Amino acid sequence: MFQKAMSHQWSRLLTAVFGTFLCAAAVNLFIVPQKLYTGGMLGTCQVIRTVLSTYCGLTVTAFDLAGVLYFVLNIPLFWLAWRGLGRRFVVNTVICTACSSLFLMLITAPATPIIEDTLTSCLVGGIIGGFGSGLILTCGCSSGGLDVVGLYLSKKGKGFTVGKFSITYNAVLFAACLLLFNVSTVLYSVIFIVFSSLFMDRSHQQNITVQVLIFTKHKEPDLPHFIMEQLERGVTFWEGHGGYTGDELRVLCVCVSKYEIETLQSAVHDLDPNAFFIVQEGVRVGGNFDRKLS
Repeated sequence: MFQKAMSHQWSRLLTAVFGTFLCAAAVNLFIVPQKLYTGGMLGTCQVIRTVLSTYCGLTVTAFDLAGVLYFVLNIPLFWLAWRGLGRRFVVNTVICTACSSLFLMLITAPATPIIEDTLTSCLVGGIIGGFGSGLILTCGCSSGGLDVVGLYLSKKGKGFTVGKFSITYNAVLFAACLLLFNVSTVLYSVIFIVFSSLFMDRSHQQNITVQVLIFTKHKEPDLPHFIMEQLERGVTFWEGHGGYTGDELRVLCVCVSKYEIETLQSAVHDLDPNAFFIVQEGVRVGGNFDRKLS
């Protein structure tokens, strides 16, 4: 059912918005009550909020100032996304970033932690937040922040993941935070971001490459054209014969991201209901293989 939803643009966008809600809920319900920081662009905004409140006396009680700062600081990154990640991705990113900021402002952090144990809060928050982030990226969207920079770099470099970039950035951020906060706060914040980053990579299906072999008697160019024009993937095919019947058939080979499988299967079924599939997940791909983002 999830894969079917991924084949429709509006379903992907709504699922991504739900992912932004999960991320905001994870932060405000499990991390903020423990007086911890999330890292990344939002963590940077939280640090700025704390500095403004502690050293400048600027306190906003009506809403969370970090949510507003998060949207403002993302504006320059929209240009980066427009330049390297595609127009549709930029539109989805603006929508998801606006929703993320809105949820961060509306979801009120409880005065006392929901879970008293700090480590357990980091674990639960990391799992929920990481799953939400992976969901957003799988839908071809982004909630802004480091996701945009990480996706841009992952598109340019082989073997580079958004989670790895997030961990690297946060190592620098939390090293700087040692000058402002106590060691315990920094260590628990690091634990949260590691859990979140690892779970994000696990749930980000665009990091999973799938090889598909399609055996069909349909000789028209409709299917190769669909793969190349709609999925924007290269496809190789050769002529074969059935071992039992001796009938001529065509074998198509294509590598796609996991979330594109449902779209491909639906197209093949429409053109040839009798086609046969072989799907192999987690294959290693070298050379010119584009990491699709939308």
